[in-house]
Amino acid sequence: MKTLQPAGWPRPKGYANAIETRGRTIYTAGLVGWNEEEKFVAKDLPGQFEQLLRNLVALLAEAGAKPEHVVRMTWYVTDKQAYLANVRRIGEIYREIMGRVFPTMAVVQVVALMEDDALIEIETTAVIPD
Repeated sequence: MKTLQPAGWPRPKGYANAIETRGRTIYTAGLVGWNEEEKFVAKDLPGQFEQLLRNLVALLAEAGAKPEHVVRMTWYVTDKQAYLANVRRIGEIYREIMGRVFPTMAVVQVVALMEDDALIEIETTAVIPD
């Protein structure tokens, strides 16, 4: 995998603008922060985010992939202000579970998610290099 960074562009913080890769591709559905019984244990954004990432890592492992294979994430949050208020903790949780992996990312505020108790949902693309 190669991060694409044009000369003179400022380096993004916590994500990449573009990544070039070849290999076997894994696409996840929109994952939410519930446990294996589809129950939300955490009611707060950081807690749901942590469970969501643990769910993601478990799914990636099914294909022999790891966090470093993630090349794209699209995050959907229901409350931008809650996200901004918790951004430091979210970053800590991310680094704890994903490491220093900086895929391409988009974070979007939405009115609601299909699961009423969900505060965040993330779709992910991962590539296991050839």
